[in-house]
Amino acid sequence: MGSEMSTSLLAVRQIKKSYQQGKTVLRPFDLDIAENEIFFLLGPSGCGKSTLLRIIAGLLKEDSGDCLLRGEKINDLPPEKRRMSMVFQNYALWPHLNVFENIAFGMKMVKMPKDQIAEEVRQLLQLVQLEGYEKRLTTELSGGQQQRVALARALAVRPDLLLLDEPLSNLDSKLRDTMRLEIRRILKARKVSAIYVTHDRTEALSIADRIGIMQDGRIVQCGTPQELYFHPTSAFTAEFLGSINFFDAEITAKGDAFYTVSGKNFKWQSPVGQTEFNVGEKVTAAVREEHFSLVQGENDTQNSITGVLEEKTFMGDHTEYLFDCAGQKTGVRSTLNIDDANGSERTLFVNPEHTMVLKRS
Repeated sequence: MGSEMSTSLLAVRQIKKSYQQGKTVLRPFDLDIAENEIFFLLGPSGCGKSTLLRIIAGLLKEDSGDCLLRGEKINDLPPEKRRMSMVFQNYALWPHLNVFENIAFGMKMVKMPKDQIAEEVRQLLQLVQLEGYEKRLTTELSGGQQQRVALARALAVRPDLLLLDEPLSNLDSKLRDTMRLEIRRILKARKVSAIYVTHDRTEALSIADRIGIMQDGRIVQCGTPQELYFHPTSAFTAEFLGSINFFDAEITAKGDAFYTVSGKNFKWQSPVGQTEFNVGEKVTAAVREEHFSLVQGENDTQNSITGVLEEKTFMGDHTEYLFDCAGQKTGVRSTLNIDDANGSERTLFVNPEHTMVLKRS
């Protein structure tokens, strides 16, 4: 799956990869990456995302299919000829070289003039906010600083495409939060095209221009963070991008803009989306935890369901509630910290625009 893009920088065509024990790691699909796009491969461990990245980089050979960079087939080119740079999760910095020498390494290899190297390193240190660190050994830097050096080194050779393999996985949560914003700022400032591999949905949603959700060796849905979050086409995509409730339901009516979706103890309006459903079809209705509002009183409001409170967990900026809705465990995430006792009843309301209808899995 992948949309044809008129400004395609990289085209992946029907790449397939199996390992010797017969396990298929990548199943054939098409993918296009645009110029100046930050594209994320997001999925669980073992879904094939790092394998695809390594095939694109030339570090692993595909069984079949093609990679094209600006229309040129690069399958048989060695990694150093592919005009790409890679940032690894362990940074792979030279411990015996200082910051300046690490960043300058690739430029020296292509025999760039010394004054040009010095100016480029100066600009990159400014970009990654490490001015004054030129003479420090990388072993003297924090994890976040080392990651910035690794990013600067990869950008120094001005690659056509930057490849990032879980670059923030070794950082603590506070540093990851900072570096997420920094990576997007740096890539956009440098107008760099990038493919970024992660299993962290927060990284993908906050940095990506577009995300490809990977499952069992193929991309199952592609789109902007907002498209995938609000309009997933499968329960897998919906659940992978955030906490969500699923309900067994049936399409009981269909209008131009909305379906009527009925289930045990509820009847909702839900927007007609990309997937067509017929009246009488069994479906999965889905609502994200933060899209339920807690209402007191009888369940006489359309697009609501009655729940009995089972537990609540105070999280600081929000409270997480677990309700039993006619036998269905239902999570609600709310900024309201209600004083209801366990066993008390609440009405959970959802705006029709925030309900989803998915194929029954």
